[in-house]
Amino acid sequence: MVKKIIVSALLMILMYLPVTAQELQARVSVNASAVGSNVDRKVFQTLQNSLYTFLNSRKWTEDTYQPNEKINCNFLITVLSADNNVFKGTLTIQAARPVYNSTYVTPLINFQDDNLIFKYIEYQPLEFNENRVSGAEGLSSNLTATFAFYVYMILGLDYNSFTLRGGDPYFQKAQNIITNAPDGREIVGWKAFDGQRNRYWLMDNLTDSKYALAHDAMYTYYRLGLDHMYENENDARAAVLDAIMQLNTLNNDQQNSMIVPFFFMGKSNEIIKIFRKARADEKQRVQEIMSKIDFSNANLYKEQLK
Repeated sequence: MVKKIIVSALLMILMYLPVTAQELQARVSVNASAVGSNVDRKVFQTLQNSLYTFLNSRKWTEDTYQPNEKINCNFLITVLSADNNVFKGTLTIQAARPVYNSTYVTPLINFQDDNLIFKYIEYQPLEFNENRVSGAEGLSSNLTATFAFYVYMILGLDYNSFTLRGGDPYFQKAQNIITNAPDGREIVGWKAFDGQRNRYWLMDNLTDSKYALAHDAMYTYYRLGLDHMYENENDARAAVLDAIMQLNTLNNDQQNSMIVPFFFMGKSNEIIKIFRKARADEKQRVQEIMSKIDFSNANLYKEQLK
């Protein structure tokens, strides 16, 4: 009888506990091969483990995610220098989402941030507070601020791919980080004058109304295009072409934007595969547009979409 009472009480407690299913299935890697042997290698493993916990155990949205709904993403820190617990390097961010009725996953983001600098002391807690992004010490806070920024970027892009403008709340959270970012003489990437391809300009392109066509293109590409490829390949391909043309229009209207080349990073093989069986006029149109807005892969489009 006592056992039944205890079990019932535990069940009642569990019923009223909040459901917290985290959103990310994130993998973190730290490559410090460029750093000399004067630095204890164990600190990089500790950093890697701490960031893994920071990303995967924190609740980033108010939504409940099922295990199969978690967003697969990768974060690779390449440490190029280390001096007195201050590390400089690059951060590569990758994320993908599944395509309906298939085993295929399509890239959402494949970007390298060249402006990573942070202070890290082994076993120090990784803290992030949206109401105090800058934290108590700029270089230490810059690590979690940068990672939180890209988490919200991933969430925004993922929601955008399922619902038109669905990612806006998360882009606003990323914008809050931009506005209140850590400051310091060595910290770069958060301001307009830090370069033309940084966090500031990426978020500017995703929140300024003059780039609104980018959001239409994302929804059209993923939800109206790729997600319908199994049901009706011709209509889905037409939707993907429409998205490409929308981004081409945006590129013509807002030259040197960051969002257009950002969108197409890691997508050349996907686009070629989609249009390999297309009509000759569609191939020609895609080849012309992509050779211009994804110039680094221009020869690939010309060779593969003949």
